[in-house]
Amino acid sequence: MRLDHLSFAATPDGLASTAQRIGELLGKDFVTGGVHPRFGTRNMIMPLDGGTYLEIVEVLDHPASDKAPFGQAVRARSAAGGGWLGWVVAIDNLAEVETRLGREAVKGNRHLPTGEELLWKQIGVNDLMADPQLPFFIQWDSPLEMHPSNGADPDFSLATLEIAGDPQRVSEWLGETVEAPLEDVKVEWVAPNGTPGIIAAQFQTPSGLVRI
Repeated sequence: MRLDHLSFAATPDGLASTAQRIGELLGKDFVTGGVHPRFGTRNMIMPLDGGTYLEIVEVLDHPASDKAPFGQAVRARSAAGGGWLGWVVAIDNLAEVETRLGREAVKGNRHLPTGEELLWKQIGVNDLMADPQLPFFIQWDSPLEMHPSNGADPDFSLATLEIAGDPQRVSEWLGETVEAPLEDVKVEWVAPNGTPGIIAAQFQTPSGLVRI
């Protein structure tokens, strides 16, 4: 179990403008990710050192976005002004989580600019929507060399996550201590009685720490 990526919903001015604005703050450009046809969304990504990446995601005017929980979550967050959607934990086998939640993971895919297709399964987006401090789970079906973190500049990495919530609640959700997937990332638990979810993330850049 490890931290896979962070997801940021585009603000009302759209995916490209949101990516440009955050990219300027970090001092690095985002790259085109592609369309998620099953979810009715598309993204732009920034690979980060340590096997993680930052994604900015936008909902499309597509029937899938009304049916898929991920599309619904992105639409709702963007409609509220955009911002942090959630964090995602990668595991090798989703079967245990499927059993625990009593439902099956959904398949995801994204066509890369190279023409290749990235494949994965995910589960837990409904729970993220109900309690945004909770991560959802992903299992990559594509080879490791296709992971979106590949090609990361070692000068850019995730340093700190600021999460409003209860670490005990998140540990129960993960099935193990919350520190397990976050061993290389500092977590600051803030506003335990406030609205749960990611408050901010701090990134290490050549210019120092940048808080988004």
